[in-house]
Amino acid sequence: MSNTSQTCNCGARKHYIPLESNPDVFTDLIHTLGVSDSLSFQDVFSLDEPDLLSMIPRPVLGLVLIFPAMEGYDKALEEDKKARPDYKGAGQEEPVIWFKQTIGNACGLYALLHCICNGPARKYLKPNSTISNLLQICLPLEPQARALALEASEEVEYAHSHAGKSGDTVAPPAEDIVEHHYVAFVTGVSNQSGGDMSVYEMDGMKQGPLNTGVSLKEGEDLLGEAGQKLIKAFIEREEGQSIGFGLMALVKTDSEESE
Repeated sequence: MSNTSQTCNCGARKHYIPLESNPDVFTDLIHTLGVSDSLSFQDVFSLDEPDLLSMIPRPVLGLVLIFPAMEGYDKALEEDKKARPDYKGAGQEEPVIWFKQTIGNACGLYALLHCICNGPARKYLKPNSTISNLLQICLPLEPQARALALEASEEVEYAHSHAGKSGDTVAPPAEDIVEHHYVAFVTGVSNQSGGDMSVYEMDGMKQGPLNTGVSLKEGEDLLGEAGQKLIKAFIEREEGQSIGFGLMALVKTDSEESE
């Protein structure tokens, strides 16, 4: 399609098979990387139907949104580039840990990493696992070095390759131009202990993490009223309708303690 964004596939040194928008695929991948089995992704089928929303276990620890990446998205990236300098954050003082996307067609992986490495979800990373070891390496690094560390991880590449082939549809070639893009919405790292309740839009293609200006109330999660309004506004801004959009929630699905 002539109006499809090619941003997510241009200039990359390597490419991964695009992840299917499938909660089972995302869940299997986070477990392979070393996230506790007590966390999983689930589809959010509606933001308007209370009965459907009530099916989602709470609290919601992160959100992954998939949307059509058309020309409007490229324009949004250009506007972001003009409005903000490159993010240089690193270390324990970062409100969130952000990964700059340098791997083609891997936006699903970046959204997934942003969900599990930030907010309360970080408590559920198993010690000495692929993801906890990667986080330990990446945390003190600035974004460019952090991106190279992620590119160099053979364990992540292998896990992603398996996940990319495990969906319900035939996996496209890694270097195909895809029509959709993933972003994540998370709370700050210090929300592990009830601290930073600001909501951040995490898009590896942008200049850095974006504080949305939304702050959750005590006891509220990302799928509460404020989070719902934020997602609806994003959808309206990108396309004006919900066609081609999908939403998954990272949730705790049993009573086990973090491992």
